[in-house]
Amino acid sequence: MTLQGGARSCLLGVAVLALLAMVASACSPPAVSLQEGPREYVATDYDSVLKRWTREESLILVDELERALTVAATFETWDFRWAYVIRYATDYRLTIPQRQRLLGERLNETRKDHQFFIALYGANQKQNDLTSTDSPWIVRLIDATGNETAPTQVEAIKKPNALERRYYPYNSVWRKAFRIRFPAQGQDGRPTLSPNASWVGLRFAGAWGNTDLIWQLKPPSDDRG
Repeated sequence: MTLQGGARSCLLGVAVLALLAMVASACSPPAVSLQEGPREYVATDYDSVLKRWTREESLILVDELERALTVAATFETWDFRWAYVIRYATDYRLTIPQRQRLLGERLNETRKDHQFFIALYGANQKQNDLTSTDSPWIVRLIDATGNETAPTQVEAIKKPNALERRYYPYNSVWRKAFRIRFPAQGQDGRPTLSPNASWVGLRFAGAWGNTDLIWQLKPPSDDRG
């Protein structure tokens, strides 16, 4: 039996997706915790904490075997910010009072907003501006209970500084970087991320399809981090 061109392309696309699914399953990141509380990080812990809170996914157009979008995102949670401040304070030789003040400011921000640092690229870089009114992509904060929240702010980082390059090494010159903020509480006063959710995530959706970056959560009784 001879397969026609369309059938070959279809089978090839299915094979590619199956392979990607197997790789993703084998490399699933560990579950994390959104619990607050003190941490005992030192500056050298930053890289491992960054990895723990960073996810990366690609949206592949099967019929064209092309990546429509590749996005990496770091969820700047309480846990992440603690490690970030310790690293920053060490790099910039902050005094203890300066470090304590900065830590307090950064941790308090997590009670108002859920913030993400994002770097992405795609087949058409001109269309990858998330701040544009005609952007082909929308971004939503989602969780396992069905909550879906629009951002309150999408800020383009047009000229990343040394910190934004060094502290987020996936932010290469080929990617566009953004900070995206979502409200911690909805207009009804309820949290936008349910305390009962087994996972939280970012959803990128548009005419080309959609892809989700997922952070699996530990049960509340588990260890922090």
